[in-house]
Amino acid sequence: MNNSFFSIESPLYKLMVKLLDIIKLNFLWLICSIPVITMGAATTAAFYTGFRIDKDKDAYIAAPFIREFKANFKQGSIIGIIQMLIIYVIYIDFRLSAAAGKKRLVYMAAGIVAIFLAFLHFIYVYALLARYENTIMNTFRNSFSICIKFFPKTIGLLLLVLMECAIFLWNFTTMFVGFFIGPACIVLTICKFVMPMFEKIEAESTADKDM
Repeated sequence: MNNSFFSIESPLYKLMVKLLDIIKLNFLWLICSIPVITMGAATTAAFYTGFRIDKDKDAYIAAPFIREFKANFKQGSIIGIIQMLIIYVIYIDFRLSAAAGKKRLVYMAAGIVAIFLAFLHFIYVYALLARYENTIMNTFRNSFSICIKFFPKTIGLLLLVLMECAIFLWNFTTMFVGFFIGPACIVLTICKFVMPMFEKIEAESTADKDM
């Protein structure tokens, strides 16, 4: 009975292996994101590896991650820098709204709209870059198109990611745990949601070509 419980086919063993993969992926993402400007490339590599973990393709984490980090270093880093600039602009907008007087609501409305548009363009952008070869502009457009096509699921994904962030930021203990697994868990959550969308779009594209 004990041998069966701790065998490689047992749920406990599979859970521990999956947890170890998440910790490895999270560590690689943290290390490769330290220069900050490479965070986009690290996130792209994390999504590529996350797709492999989700499909249980193999047990290798480091090699695929490093390979994809190098392959998408330029595009991933550029997207990451664009994302940081947009976040900074939105931050400045809300700072200005605090001292805008009668125009405060205008600044706040502009900031909220900017956050929503940024979300639509960025939520799938790293997953798309990890799976397909495309230009940066088309990758942004495709992320927006997928958000609109699968809008209810995208809202569900947003709520789930926000819930994960809230859990990891709940207190010092959850923040400590989140440091080791948080970013990787969010990446895997998005991978789990987006893969069926990608597969459906690919199937529709193949069907259109056959016609």
